[in-house]
This record gives sequence, structure tokens and C-alpha cells, in this order.
Amino acid sequence: MRIKENPGGARYGKTLSGGHYINGKWMGEDASEKFQSLNPSNLDDVVGEFPIGGANEVDAACKAARDAFMKWKNVPAPVRGEVISKVGAVLREQKEMISRLITREIGKPLREARGEVQEAIDTAAFFQSEGRRLYGQTVPSELRNKQLETFRRPLGVCAMITAGNFPCAVPAWKIIPALLCGNTVVWKPSEDAPATAYAFLNAFRQAGLMDGVINVVYGHGPTTGQAVVDAIDRGLINKVSFTGSSQIGMKIGEVCGRNLQVPSLELGGKNPMIVMDDADLGLAVTGAIWSAYGTGGQRCTSLGNLIIHEKVADEFVERFQQEAAKLVIGDPSFNEDITYGPMIAERFMERYLQHHDMAAGTGAKCLLKGERITADNAPAGFCGNAERGLFVTPSLYDGVSIGDDLAQTEVFGPTVNVIRVASFDEAMAAANGTKYGLSSAIYTDNPQLRLRFKNEITAGMSSINNSTTGAEAHLPFGGNGWSGNGTRESGIWVIDAYTKWHCINIDDSGGLQLAQMDVEEVDTGAADSLADLVTSG
Repeated sequence: MRIKENPGGARYGKTLSGGHYINGKWMGEDASEKFQSLNPSNLDDVVGEFPIGGANEVDAACKAARDAFMKWKNVPAPVRGEVISKVGAVLREQKEMISRLITREIGKPLREARGEVQEAIDTAAFFQSEGRRLYGQTVPSELRNKQLETFRRPLGVCAMITAGNFPCAVPAWKIIPALLCGNTVVWKPSEDAPATAYAFLNAFRQAGLMDGVINVVYGHGPTTGQAVVDAIDRGLINKVSFTGSSQIGMKIGEVCGRNLQVPSLELGGKNPMIVMDDADLGLAVTGAIWSAYGTGGQRCTSLGNLIIHEKVADEFVERFQQEAAKLVIGDPSFNEDITYGPMIAERFMERYLQHHDMAAGTGAKCLLKGERITADNAPAGFCGNAERGLFVTPSLYDGVSIGDDLAQTEVFGPTVNVIRVASFDEAMAAANGTKYGLSSAIYTDNPQLRLRFKNEITAGMSSINNSTTGAEAHLPFGGNGWSGNGTRESGIWVIDAYTKWHCINIDDSGGLQLAQMDVEEVDTGAADSLADLVTSG
């Protein structure tokens, strides 16, 4: 790893020149072909440059992980937990540095970046103690002098493919529990946040993790990511955990399926929020603004469809627009009070700007048309480099129908659709009316409607009188349908994703006992047998 001068972005810091990390060694630092990580608030700022990995690097990482697995899995689980504890301590010590790096590399407001690193710290704290709770069971046998036991066993080499919008928290959700369970890791981080990946990796190095237990190969999804997926077919990987688009998740699921593996897929969302006519509108507007526009709408849990009872829809939309006009957009590296920063990458900005085409030919009314911010159209309060940053204004559509493409397609940007409904039943039909099922929310003070919402919603996560976003390290995170395959991140539930059950039969009888066949019969003292009942007069 080297630190280089950064002429175009000197005010942000220097450039990190890194390499793949395989079996405890840096590789490819002098590669002729590298990709750059650019600050989306100012594309002149080169945050880092890293080599592009292919099949050779992925295979080397898998071999290192395979060799290390035989040693790491035999480290007692409580001792593995102590290593995770040290990782958390390093993250805590470096929290501000990593937070500012996240802000610089993906444009996340500093307050949110600090919260993300804190989530990684919380994850480490939670799983430290789980090293003493990887419980199996003793089970009573139906035979004498026989014992039955169950154990959790690690799977082997786990491949992690992560997205750039949460470059510290999401890798923590995956890597920390996988290691705690005794697995080894090959990680392909997002090409949008390789420098943050280096900082997160460094916490494991400083914690003293043995070589080969975690290996990192940098690169792009279609090349490096594909090389990781191809390694599944070659028998080099035992488990894949992926965060990203539903379309890529489906392809990964196909490869894992033919290899009889169960991947962990955390995919997209088109998350609904219902606002009933008895809701506290001030609270609901605040929650909707944050859900829709926080992080520039670049969360898988961002609000997509705002489903409002027609009795309060006009007032709600008016108040929502008033609050949207107060949003402060800008460069978060030098302005801590902004609402949201730039789009993470140009491809996200392009898709966001193109999403307006979906409104053509529908009854949707555009109340706020999100555009790229330039020097000529910068909104009030804007603080950033409009010419070199990937900044956009928010979007708002009213009169959308649940069948419209606007309501069915994940946009991944600061946009939200208003769907007006006349009843709770109609609201639930709209909330469950997409192929996604990640996050959801309702604003109501009616306990019966709250109960019905909890029972009828198909999403994996729900909030009542709160936003669609937000996750705690000890709760299960994940969705259904196009949002995932039912697996969960975080909390004790994720342990099922990184272990397999092993059943042990111990027979001390001195002879062969056959289950179901050698079981002792009990005399129930019944007066009549079934045969007697059948043949009696």
C-alpha cells in the first residue's frame, strides 16, 4: 500500500494506491491496469487506485482461504470471538477516520457515515459474545445406552460480494459472523468504495487475524465479480453472500442452485409507506422525507411508494413539498449539515435521470422533477462543486398507480411516488403490489390497523410510525421476493447462514441397535386391540 500525491483533490487528502490482499500479502500493487475510485462530490479527487482482479487472483484467494480454513475452524469459538472483539476495538479507535473516508469516497453525509461505522462496531460487539453461544443440543434417544448430539459446523470458504452504499456496515454484517462461525472469506468489495474496503480490512489485520482467513480481490462486477461466481462451479467456494441488484442476485442464485448451495441474497426494494387518515401528519411527513431522500435515496430500504389515504392526501403532499424545499444538498466533506450528498457513481445518476421516462403515458403528475445540479440551476442552500460533482435534485410524482412502471421499478435515487387510496384494504393491496418485499412502514394510531398491517404485509421488515430505513445490529435484516431469498443478515439468525448442522449418534450398548426397529414396546393395558374392535360382533 502506498500513499500518493493527489493534485486534483489535494484539499480532500492524498490518494491510496493499494493491491489485492491474499494470504496475508499485498499483490498487484504495481499492476499496469488499475481502476480509480473518484470522489463523487468532486471527480477531480482520486481517492484510491486498485488493480483489477481476475480468475487467477480469485483462485489464489480461494486456495489461501481453503488452506487457512483447516486451522481457523479449529480455533475455539470463544477465542474467535476475542479476535472479533479486537476488530471492534480497532474500528472504535478509527471511527472518525473511516467515517470521513466513507464521506469522501461515496458522498454520504458525515453523520450517516459515523452511524454506519458504529453499526460495524455494534456488530463486532454482538458477535464477540456469540462465540460462547454457538450452541448445539443433546437429544434423548429412543434406545438405551445411546446418546444423540448436534453441533454447528462452519461451511468452508465464503465469498462476499458487497455494494458501495454501505461500504463498512454491510461487509461487517457478512464477514464478522462468517468468521465467528469458523469460516474463511474471499471478499470482492464494491468498485465504488475500495479505499473504505481497505480501511475495514485493516481492522482485521491490526486485530491479529491469521493469514488467509480473509482475502480481498478488487475489481468490477462484470469481471472480478463474475470470476468469483465462476469459482463456485469449480468447487472453490462453499457459500456466497451477495448484496446488490435483484437481477444479478437471480444469476448468482442460479449458479448456486446447480451446485446445491444456498446463497444469502440481499437485493433491491420498492418499499411502501402507508399513511392513514388518523396519522400524525407532521410525524409522517418527517419520516417520509427521511425515508425517500436520506442518503440521496441510495439505500435498498429507501421509500419508493408513498401510499396515502385520500382524506389527508392533499394536505400531506402540500406539507411534504414544503419540507422538500428545505433540503440542503452539497459536498459532505466540508458541510456537515447537508441532507444528502452526491450520487455515488455516474451510472446511478444516469439511471436516476432516465427514470422520468417511465412517467410518460401514465396519469402521474410530476411535482418535483429531479435534475442534475449545475451552476445555472443550483437550488437554495446548495454547497458544492456543481460542475465536477454528481449532484441531483429530488423527484416527487403524484397520482401514480401501483401498476405503473414508476411504482414497480427500483430507481436508487431521491424519488418517491404518491399513490392515493380510499381504504386500508386498498392501501395493503398497493403495499404488497410489487415483486419486492424488503422494508415497509405505516403511520396510524389505530391498534387494529397496526395489527392487520403486521399480519398482512409481505415485507421482511416493517416499522410502525417510523421510517422504512434503519437497522440494528441484533435484528434480522432481509427481504422476500425480488428483495431476497429469505436468508437474513445480522443477529442470531445469520448464524444459520454460515453453519450447517452435524448430528452425532453415540451407541455404548455394545451391540447393533436399530432405530425404529429395536425400540422397546410399552404395554398400555388396553382392553381391546384394533383387531378386536374390527372383528367384534
